[in-house]
Amino acid sequence: MKLKVWSFTCLFFLLSSTIIAQTSFLDYQKRFPRVAKALKAKEDTLKKQFEQAKLQWPPKQLYIRSFKFDSQLEVWVRNSSKEKYQLFKTYKVCALSGNLGPKRMEGDYQVPEGFYYINNFNPNSEYHLSLGINYPNASDLLLSDSAKPGSDIYIHGSCTTVGCIPVMDKPMEEIYILSSYAKHFGNDFIPIHIFPIKFNNTKSAQKLKLVTEDDREYKLFTEKLKEVFEYFELHKQLPIISINDNGDYVIL
Repeated sequence: MKLKVWSFTCLFFLLSSTIIAQTSFLDYQKRFPRVAKALKAKEDTLKKQFEQAKLQWPPKQLYIRSFKFDSQLEVWVRNSSKEKYQLFKTYKVCALSGNLGPKRMEGDYQVPEGFYYINNFNPNSEYHLSLGINYPNASDLLLSDSAKPGSDIYIHGSCTTVGCIPVMDKPMEEIYILSSYAKHFGNDFIPIHIFPIKFNNTKSAQKLKLVTEDDREYKLFTEKLKEVFEYFELHKQLPIISINDNGDYVIL
């Protein structure tokens, strides 16, 4: 009898711990006025948009990709790693600083290019709401200025930037809510891939060709980015991406 009571107690504790772990992040975000207000204003609309797109609400996993020259940010969703990602919405990036090319030093005003993940949720951002990007990553640390590679790169509201990805306040509320739900359900490293162009857009491809004509290093860099873009376009899954000793991306 004691064994049964102990077993039941342990089971109850494990289930309670799991529930707490699943709810704590979203509950924590709801404590912040901007997030609470955004949820109240946006959640029902997002649910309806998911239904119209035949997507399951809420999203369990997110993939974000942004295209600098095309001024677009896409949000893809799925509910398990066995599923393919499905496009939910494309948002307009309302401003761009710098030029095509990766970020390589503090103060160069460049938006990074490469493969990152969301590493920070800022509900009290100077730019309404913001999601931090883990720049510099391992590749950037090898290829950028060793002393001052730069930092503090965000997707954020408002429409001003010195190297970030601004999408205006209302779209940012949606992206923040979707990311919060994904984080809430255990998607701790939401991938964010930043490309110079949308490689299947003819006009954009012509622009990149002009930029890389006299820059072999950047051309080789963009070819690796294109590999990942094309893999995802074909499979709607993300490839495994590694970084070699030279800082180059390697698709496994």
